[in-house]
Formats: sequence, C-alpha cells, structure tokens
Amino acid sequence: MQFADHPELIWVLFVVFLSVLLSLYILTLMANTLIIMIINVDHTLQTPMYFFLTHLSCLEVCYMSVIIPKMLENMLVEKMGISFVGCAMQMFFFLFFGVAECFLLAAMAFDRYVAICNPLCYMAIMSSSVCGKLVVGSYACGTIVSLVHTIITFSSPFCGLLINHFFCEIQPLLELLCGDTFLNEVQVIVVAVFAIVVPFLLVILSYVCILSTILKMPSAESRLKAFSTCSSHLVVVTLFYGSASFMYLRPKSTYSPPVDKLFSLSYTIVTPFLNPMIYSLRNEEVKGAIRKLWRKMLYA
Repeated sequence: MQFADHPELIWVLFVVFLSVLLSLYILTLMANTLIIMIINVDHTLQTPMYFFLTHLSCLEVCYMSVIIPKMLENMLVEKMGISFVGCAMQMFFFLFFGVAECFLLAAMAFDRYVAICNPLCYMAIMSSSVCGKLVVGSYACGTIVSLVHTIITFSSPFCGLLINHFFCEIQPLLELLCGDTFLNEVQVIVVAVFAIVVPFLLVILSYVCILSTILKMPSAESRLKAFSTCSSHLVVVTLFYGSASFMYLRPKSTYSPPVDKLFSLSYTIVTPFLNPMIYSLRNEEVKGAIRKLWRKMLYA
C-alpha cells in the first residue's frame, strides 16, 4: 500500500503526530513548571540537588520552547518558513540550552557522586558557591559553543534556502553551504567532543563510582532502590547524549534527512519529556512536597 494512494491516511497520521507533539510539549511545560514551583515554595527542598533540578527544569522549558512552537506553526500553515535572522537565533538558543544541559547533567551526576560516595563532606564540598559556579560554568559553555557554531555557519555563503529538517540545526544547514565544508564539519565534530562526549564521560565516571559504593551497602533493599534510581538516570542520559552524539559526531557524507529527523526528536522531545519524570516526579521528597501543597490548597 502506497501512502500517496491514500491521502486520508496521510492526514490521519499528520493529525496524530501533531496531537502527540502538542500533548508532549504541554505536559513537559506543566511538569517542569510544577517542579520549579514546588522546589521554590518548599523550604525542605533547598539543597544542592534541588538547586540543580530547578535549573534543569528551566532549561527543559526554554529548550523545547525554542523549537516546538515554531515547528507547530509550520505544520499548521500552508507556507512554511523562517527568516534568516530567525533561523540564526533559533540555532543559537537551541545550542545554548542544549549544551548547557549537557554540562548541567554532568554537574548533577557529580553532586550525586559526592552525596553517595562522600556523604560526610557533602555540604562542605557542594557549597552554594560551588553549585553556583557549576551552573554558571554550564551556561558559559553553552554560550561559547552556540556563538562559535552560529557565527561560523551564518557567516558562510548559502547556496540553498530549503532546510530539510524540523528546525534550524547545524547538520541540515551544512548541506546548504556553498563550496567545500570540510573545515565546518571538523569544527562541528571537535566542538561536539567537548560539549557532548566530555560531559557524558564525566556522567559515566560518576555513576561507576556510585555503583561501586552501592555494591558495598549492607541492605539488599537499599541496593535495589539505589540501582533502580541509577539505572533510570543512566537510561535517559544515554538516550540524550547518545542521540546527540550520533547527530554531531559524523561527517556530512553520512547525513540522512529521514534518520536525522528521527534522532533529533529523541533529544528535543523525548528526553525533555522523560527528565522531569525520572529526576524529580519519582522522588519521594518531591512527591511529599506536592501532596503537602495540594492539601494546603484544598483546605485554604
């Protein structure tokens, strides 16, 4: 059966995709907004871990909002498009929030490593000053990477105007550049090693140390609970870093628009949707704070 022979099926699939995309976006916004509100309202959650989770939620909201609204707009209007400046701004902020999240996840893994492997020195090591520097460093790395990619890409001459992608990402834009793009490709890969591979290795190293500490726990129940938490964290970070690595750590000759679109959805929609569920809403302290706030609202 050919899709072209059944336009009504194409329309149904389009409506389903649009509905799922909009639903995931709204649910992610609601979940992250709830997390930010709960952490800021409940004084028992004023710890380094929740400080990082607040910033992660803010990044997720901004990260998705750079892409999804414009994507939805283009899907709903007959004439799809984006201005040159709009495309440059979209790519800049997408890279800024994405790279900042890469480094923030590494900082969060380090925080968990200190909490589990060196609990007696936790508050001394993870002071408010250190936490602030880790967050500022994450945003600084995001700024540097986004500036480098945006300036180099958009200062090059374009030989085409049709972007075969959901949004302005560097790979489809490279295919529109005139002449030899070898240096651009090398720049993308080198920066990706710094912005994706290095944070991912730091996350893996932190969790290897955490797992080795968990194995020494005397209680089987404690080990099982800790393994469950760590495994869920590792699954979502592997999906995020893995799909981003696939997109950015390969030459232009291997680019494939259908495959690239599929992989881009994993780190622009799927992982931002999963992160609040995995990192925050499964947390007993967060669930307790939500219940407490709900009771206050009911009996206010």
